[in-house]
Amino acid sequence: MVQQVGTANESRYFPSHTFLSTIGEGRRLVSFKKDDTIFAQGEAPEAVFFIRSGRVKLSVVSGRGKEVTLGIFGEHSLVGESGLAGRFPRMSSATAMTDCVLMRIEKKAMTLAIRRDSTLATLFVQYLLERNIRHQEDLVDQLFNCSEKRLARVLLLLADSDKKGASGTVVPKVSQETLAEMVGTTRSRVSRFLNRFRKRGLIHYSAGDDLHVCRSLLHVVLRDDNPAGSLANHSSSGGANRGLASLPRLGELPADLYAHRAPLGICGDRA
Repeated sequence: MVQQVGTANESRYFPSHTFLSTIGEGRRLVSFKKDDTIFAQGEAPEAVFFIRSGRVKLSVVSGRGKEVTLGIFGEHSLVGESGLAGRFPRMSSATAMTDCVLMRIEKKAMTLAIRRDSTLATLFVQYLLERNIRHQEDLVDQLFNCSEKRLARVLLLLADSDKKGASGTVVPKVSQETLAEMVGTTRSRVSRFLNRFRKRGLIHYSAGDDLHVCRSLLHVVLRDDNPAGSLANHSSSGGANRGLASLPRLGELPADLYAHRAPLGICGDRA
């Protein structure tokens, strides 16, 4: 139930490279409508997809029919790259969350390009290493942090808070069910936590139910010394945006962020 959504400074974005942005042998642009299946769990991995526009969700379904969201990816991300490792069937499905335009790169073409182009190979390895680090961070987050703290982290990552400035930004429309899958808790608990964040001025909704995240939500992630009182101070008379200049950017969070073993005072439990 871990999530794999990053910010502009993290592994979600693949550095610019001509091979990924131009049509050529083994490469073509393909379009998908919202909710279209890009590839399905159990299929043979025949291609890698580079997201030109839109958002894509990766998910896996258990033998009992339970679906779990593994990640949400935006522009300049790769999906389906694990198929380059061998001839194993795909372990997950990719679905268009919005209308999407993707560069479909055949497996053979991508493999040859990596072998022939040292720059592309270096970028690809770096991308995979950063993504692997994020997987480890997400796993530690699942093991040691309470669900309220995990939800705050997910919202900040989805909002790309570190590149939008102190006022925060809009989270792409994601259902509470999907958030619950990413956090590893129930939809009812996600709803309760979102209401709590809203009452404290850490998030707010605008027309169309767009969810705006304030960077002060970082206090939930970073604080474990009586955060309930600290957060209350930020919820009155515009306090949600006070003192934001002193907060670290999301890409500069302390290395031990994902290994806090002491639960937040407002969490109740880790589930």
